Amino acid sequence: MAGVNETDPAAKAAPAPTTRIFGWFMLALMAAYMINAYLTFWIGLPGTGSLVGWESNGDPNAWIWLQVAIYAGLPGAVCLYVLRTPERSLRADAKAISNANAFIIRAAFWVVLLVGLADAAVSFLRVEGLLPALVGDEMTMNLGRSQFRGRWVHLPIAAIGIVIATRTRSLGFVWLALLVVAAELLIVFSRFIFSYEQAFMGDLVRFWYAALFLFASAYTLLRDAHVRVDVLYAGMRRRSQGRVNAVGSILLGITLCWTILLVGMWGKASVINSPMLVYETTQTGFGMYVKYFMAGFLGLYAVTMMTQFVSALFDAVADVRDEPGHKDHDAIPIA
Repeated sequence: MAGVNETDPAAKAAPAPTTRIFGWFMLALMAAYMINAYLTFWIGLPGTGSLVGWESNGDPNAWIWLQVAIYAGLPGAVCLYVLRTPERSLRADAKAISNANAFIIRAAFWVVLLVGLADAAVSFLRVEGLLPALVGDEMTMNLGRSQFRGRWVHLPIAAIGIVIATRTRSLGFVWLALLVVAAELLIVFSRFIFSYEQAFMGDLVRFWYAALFLFASAYTLLRDAHVRVDVLYAGMRRRSQGRVNAVGSILLGITLCWTILLVGMWGKASVINSPMLVYETTQTGFGMYVKYFMAGFLGLYAVTMMTQFVSALFDAVADVRDEPGHKDHDAIPIA
């Protein structure tokens, strides 16, 4: 894989503080926004909107200033980081950001794999009336409540998935395509051979397919493998391509991701927050209890795409500046 060799003096390009500050500022502001959304809507803190009379979860108090400090502190910290590391190249920052994003996607794969299998197993045992014999009547009743299953089944398993992601380097979402096919084949065989089909089986296919579609996007961007209409772009020089990629990353990429996050997580009743806060489920009887998870997929999609667009922005500006270490996308192996 072509990349940046930071021990090579040729890789020490001239500083680009404006681009680096903008990119890191976007990531820090996104992190502050996500943290404050969690503190406001899940923990119940007042929210920074109380300062200007916007809707909040409580009266103005000292907690507001903690949330304000998050908005000021994280962007301020990354700006300080950029100013204190003027020798660091755009390529090095882009690689570090992509590596961090790869971990997020890898962790998301393991989470949806394990949660999907566990929830499907619980749903199968529940619909077949086998749970009482295994866990008792009280636990069976609890597992029929989405809040209980989400907190005491999904979240611990999600934590296990994140731990597994720290121990493996494979971007496992590639295997998710095979799992989607296997789950669909299971429906075909059970329906036409055994005349058996339950709602949770279709839910599992949709759950994994949604994850595949949304989580794969950031890695596809990393490989520069999205479909392009290369009428003009393919014939451009590298510097011109860099300008196009830089403008596109900001105007089309980062702007889109912010739109998703602001519309989806601005208020308690927003399209991402609302289903996640109540552990929303589908109205299919004994189906899987993961609909709220799928709402979270959209937020995670915006986060991973924003992160990768910042990395792409750094690489694009580095191309415009003819910095060494141009990424050969064709040389990146598929995990």
